[in-house]
Amino acid sequence: MEISALTRSVVKRNHAIISPDGYINSRVPGWENCTVNVIINEQMGANLCQTLITLTEKGELTGTTQASQLFFYVIQGQVSATVDGETRKLSQGQFVYIPIGKVYRFEQPETNTQLLSFHKVYEKLDGYDVPPVLFGDAATIEGPTYLGDPALRLQVLLPDTLAFDMAVNIFTYDPGGHLPFVETHIMEHGLIYLQGQGVYMLDQEWYPIKKGDSIWMAPYCQQWFTAMGKEPAVYIYYKNVNRFPTVI
Repeated sequence: MEISALTRSVVKRNHAIISPDGYINSRVPGWENCTVNVIINEQMGANLCQTLITLTEKGELTGTTQASQLFFYVIQGQVSATVDGETRKLSQGQFVYIPIGKVYRFEQPETNTQLLSFHKVYEKLDGYDVPPVLFGDAATIEGPTYLGDPALRLQVLLPDTLAFDMAVNIFTYDPGGHLPFVETHIMEHGLIYLQGQGVYMLDQEWYPIKKGDSIWMAPYCQQWFTAMGKEPAVYIYYKNVNRFPTVI
């Protein structure tokens, strides 16, 4: 039997690796007959919340967005989603963006349907309307090469307009593909690996990463990744965008 004190999870001042072996379930009002794991949250110093929800066949998520906008992505299974009166059946790879002030309901899931959610307090920009509800499918979104490297492909899931203050992208690395330089930037990240494995460098420390792992990166946490193994490494990630870096 494996020693229970072993884990790949690490939580530091400006980054964290959260592996599934350490999950503890949470209860969220309005989210019933499901398992909720809060992966990233303000309590660790982040400015976003990232959760993983696993639904039973009777699972339901209901609520109204207030200060925070929500993004849901189906990792596996399928579920019926109603947002602001519009109903869609969502399956693996499909998603919905829910702006502030909207009523939502997820119901009639397949057993063990798994949803990823990103939550961010919305910062409205003068002269721009709050974005509308947006349903989408990653399978229909092109993934052009990243910085000219054919081993790297980036899919942008939300419109790149100033009305949005968050971005959600899917990054795919072929085996051996790697970031072309060590990134150092003001944007914060939350992400989860959908496929594959590799090695991530965060704040000059090196971590083995595989499918199911999540990562939090604070602003200016230096980062670099390379994919390893026989299949592409794929992760979906959040970042904050399009706003002043401080209140003026």
